[in-house]
Amino acid sequence: MNKTTQNREQYKRLLNFLGALIIIYLFMMGFSYIWYNYYNSDMHDPYWYKGNILMVGLYGVLYMFMTSTFNGFRLGYSKFAGLFGSQILGILGANCIEFVLIQLIGRNRLDIAPLVLLTVAEAAFALLWSYLFTLLYNKMYPPKRLIIVYGNRNAKYLVDKMSMRADKYEICASICCDESLEEIERQIMKYDAVVISDIPSDLRSKLLKFTFENSIRTYINPKLSDIIIRGADDFHLFDTPLLLSRNDGLRFEQRSLKRFFDIILSLFALIIASPFMIITAIAIKAYDGGPVFYSQERLTIGGKKFKVLKFRSMIVNAEKSGARLAAENDDRITPVGKIIRKIRFDELPQLLNILKGDMSFVGPRPERPEFAAKYEKTMPEFKYRLKVKAGLTGYAQVMGKYNTTPYDKLKFDLMYIEHQSLREDMKIILSTIRTCFVPDATEGVEGTEPIETKRDRIDHDFSKDKRSAEQQNEQADSAEREKIHS
Repeated sequence: MNKTTQNREQYKRLLNFLGALIIIYLFMMGFSYIWYNYYNSDMHDPYWYKGNILMVGLYGVLYMFMTSTFNGFRLGYSKFAGLFGSQILGILGANCIEFVLIQLIGRNRLDIAPLVLLTVAEAAFALLWSYLFTLLYNKMYPPKRLIIVYGNRNAKYLVDKMSMRADKYEICASICCDESLEEIERQIMKYDAVVISDIPSDLRSKLLKFTFENSIRTYINPKLSDIIIRGADDFHLFDTPLLLSRNDGLRFEQRSLKRFFDIILSLFALIIASPFMIITAIAIKAYDGGPVFYSQERLTIGGKKFKVLKFRSMIVNAEKSGARLAAENDDRITPVGKIIRKIRFDELPQLLNILKGDMSFVGPRPERPEFAAKYEKTMPEFKYRLKVKAGLTGYAQVMGKYNTTPYDKLKFDLMYIEHQSLREDMKIILSTIRTCFVPDATEGVEGTEPIETKRDRIDHDFSKDKRSAEQQNEQADSAEREKIHS
């Protein structure tokens, strides 16, 4: 990384802070105007100076909390559309809560129109703010030039994914781990950062020490063992540092609180979603007269089997020729099914599974026994997902895409298992809402160079692959995983 780039890196947090400060201040001033002129004056007992400051400050805190939850201040995290979508969710969330508070405080039926106008004005400004600050961020921080150190051809999938964010990453070269350590280090020094993917542990250890010594940014494709270690606690009982992996899940009081949270939230969600569920049921029935619901056998904690409930999105008897995963343009999906799958309404009946106790709101998605058995043939670790109760949503659903491989989904699920908490559950639920309303929030900005071209440009480096027997076996396993996934 050159000196100019290093100097710019230190101002990233400052740019994010200034951007957030500007929009928070202007929105607080906007709320202050409608509070003084439309709400406070109409109350039975109007607020005085300090009370007014408290209300404006409370609005600023609400907006800041809601928007930061949806990553609406993180410049560079997503493209312009994703940043703007997150801002909209933050504005709507803050303004809805604020209006409820105003009604409670005022003890009177106050007009909603001023707050609606404020919301429209804020949305317009958020559009301008998102565009200008995304443009400024991309000007100040051009894509990092990367080199990837790989151990097998699966790294090509990682190259494709990172190339989707052409505004952040430019993978310029690749080098096989079979090359000498000196050559690998020499090549790494030419670029801003390095990606390490599926290489032997001893080489990875040496490269990590080298990049640490030379202050080179390093992206690591983690192994399952890395994810388990990340969940460990520091242990300082002796004068020798230890890491403690408890591997026993949530404590009793945490499990009880999680179950209480699931019951309350599922009841609340059923009340809110009931009109949409009725409309969905009528649409499914009206289309072909078939059953509204369908159930499938799935696996939850400890390998226990249960019947998951869904709105039917496919034709009747869709699996008469055998069980198979749904494809992106599956001809078995009905027109109604395409809509409800797009907006995730087909999953709403699983709120009843949560209420019953078969599932939780957050956890690994429940897998069908036949597919789980296939995955475990090439991924014995797939059964680790059964250490916790299956969930309606999780890391894999929030972070993953339609074509995310089962192996990568397993990594996401293990990340959740190792870091699960009520706070983390709330974060995932809110992120799920963001994913539903801003589906392209984590997609990259398209560059001028197609992904296929980028792949071909570095493909000749991958052709140098001189795999050991262990690497060949790993490639065969990965090919089998792909076969199952497809």
